[in-house]
Amino acid sequence: MKALVLGAGAWGTAVASHIALKVPTTLWGRDASVAASINSDHINPRYLSGIVLSKGLSATTDLESALRALDPATDLLVFGAPMSALRSHLQQVSDILGASAWPAFCWLCKGFEVGSGKMPHQVVADILPDADGGALTGPSFAAEVAKNLPFALVMAGGSEKTQQAVVAAMHHGACRIYVSDDVVGAEVGGAVKNIMAVATGICDGLGLGLNARAALITRGMAEIRRLASELGAKADTLSGLAGFGDLILTCTGDLSRNRRVGMMLASGKDLDQILAELGQVAEGVKCAPVVRDLSLQMGIEMPLTQTVCDVLFNGVPASAAVLQLLSRDPRREN
Repeated sequence: MKALVLGAGAWGTAVASHIALKVPTTLWGRDASVAASINSDHINPRYLSGIVLSKGLSATTDLESALRALDPATDLLVFGAPMSALRSHLQQVSDILGASAWPAFCWLCKGFEVGSGKMPHQVVADILPDADGGALTGPSFAAEVAKNLPFALVMAGGSEKTQQAVVAAMHHGACRIYVSDDVVGAEVGGAVKNIMAVATGICDGLGLGLNARAALITRGMAEIRRLASELGAKADTLSGLAGFGDLILTCTGDLSRNRRVGMMLASGKDLDQILAELGQVAEGVKCAPVVRDLSLQMGIEMPLTQTVCDVLFNGVPASAAVLQLLSRDPRREN
């Protein structure tokens, strides 16, 4: 068995480095200098500077050669780029491999596609109607994974062959892999938690306290459950790694980019300044208006999501947004 990971950002690199502890792994990216650094010094200087990657990891910028080297019967292909690049990467691979010569594959991205409002598995189905890939998701910061600290993920969807390939490649060392057949629940949890992390960052940035943070995370999960249920997810999924697990980590961890966005919003910075300082993708920013529009179309109440959009895009100050939420009418919890 060998593996190919597409996308040499922080998360793709970290996952590739972990897989390479067990099986030969190639990481594909567009930046030749990053690939050269990984091959010579075992470091991704752009996204995981200072962290030494697995010696079994090699990097390349030659996508076609890397894909042609895969054995459809035994190997694993991982899409490690952000949601915004998933469709284009799928199309690139499909143009090279065709529709039938695919190995087991999974994707790491979280979010809804801007424009279509589709979840990752729906984007995959547009390009590969008969594909049997799945989502690999859960609470995980790239830097900690790259440092071989313990973590757990869930492999949601895909055939038994695909799930077994992911388990074989990932379930070793510091990582535990669980499997699930609820790809919708896993993807909704992984997407909307980023919006709630922006909200929690605002809460923390304004110094509203731990009581407020706990309430916000809990009510955030209520919004995630409403949307997931409407989209056909299983309720139990949101109690697991892709639900509460990912939500808690992203809302409370100092490594969370989305939480940092919220904290900078609370300090009065505008979005353009925040994104320039961040220097990396914060999926909650792109995801928030898509989820808001979906909730309005479906008649689902998601006040936290709406409030995050107001602060991000409508010029509402963070402090005023909090007062807006606190002034909502009382209601039953369930």
